[in-house]
Amino acid sequence: MKRLSPLEVFGLSPLRQRAREAKLALRGDGHTPKSRYDLTSLRLLKPRLSLPLWAGRKAHGRLVPIYNLFCHDQPPPELGWSVQVTRARDFLGTQLTYDSHNGTDLAIPPGTLVVAAAPGLVVRVSSEFHRGGLKIFVDHGRGLVTTYNHLARALVRPGDRVSRRQVIAISGYSGLDGFVTFPWGTPHVHFNVWLDGEYVDPFARAGEVPLWRTGNWPVPATGPGDDDFTPTAWDEDVVARGIAACRHEEARREIEAAPAGFERAATLLFQANYFPTRFAERPALYPEPHKRTPWLDLPFRAEDFDGIWFPHGTEPTR
Repeated sequence: MKRLSPLEVFGLSPLRQRAREAKLALRGDGHTPKSRYDLTSLRLLKPRLSLPLWAGRKAHGRLVPIYNLFCHDQPPPELGWSVQVTRARDFLGTQLTYDSHNGTDLAIPPGTLVVAAAPGLVVRVSSEFHRGGLKIFVDHGRGLVTTYNHLARALVRPGDRVSRRQVIAISGYSGLDGFVTFPWGTPHVHFNVWLDGEYVDPFARAGEVPLWRTGNWPVPATGPGDDDFTPTAWDEDVVARGIAACRHEEARREIEAAPAGFERAATLLFQANYFPTRFAERPALYPEPHKRTPWLDLPFRAEDFDGIWFPHGTEPTR
């Protein structure tokens, strides 16, 4: 594991910007509802898991604990980001998740090396304190984009092509939730998967195909990393439609300022997925739908971990 400063771990710099972003999360604005939480949110605090990780120890040996799964019954985004545990349901039918959770939380000590889950092109690196801290976005073609959230340090930049299992970052717990819940909040990588621009669960429910190469039991890739992929060919006319649909002036300026091509498309996808209420419509950026196909690996090194562990006692079919 790598040594990190508190500023890196929590993503606190620059302080004034982080304070503004924290205020937006708590109060909202004309285009962004405030976040919602209540006493059920305390269920997310798991000191038996968090304290060993903050001390730099693996919580379950060479297995990565699943801290939260993707929620399959999310409330409308117009109601605001909810960390309540009410309607939450994961792919196993249990509540190892919370209401608005749209990814998979992989609990690891800060300073853990994070790798690319598949070969791809880095399309965005950004840090927003109120939306996942420091993040890396990788386009894998096939309609797939993965994002790696709550990082401490990025080791790649937009335009870099990465191989499967290539180290791309060092983990932390950057973002508002890591800062305000320390040390009871569990440090983790929030791993998102987008298929055709929409959040999807890489784990498969009954009748679905998992996006992990090893079924519902993801493991790190072994052997030499491959780089066999075709980057997405973005339609600039459709991207322009998406920009025109953005009602938030600052967000629209950010998208327009991004270089044309993958960076502008990635900025549009970021804004539309992280702040959907800023858009009058969200035009599909992919002309043809892509099927779910197994392509991803656990985003950590085989030298560090063997697989995953479900702490609530229910496990999927391997």
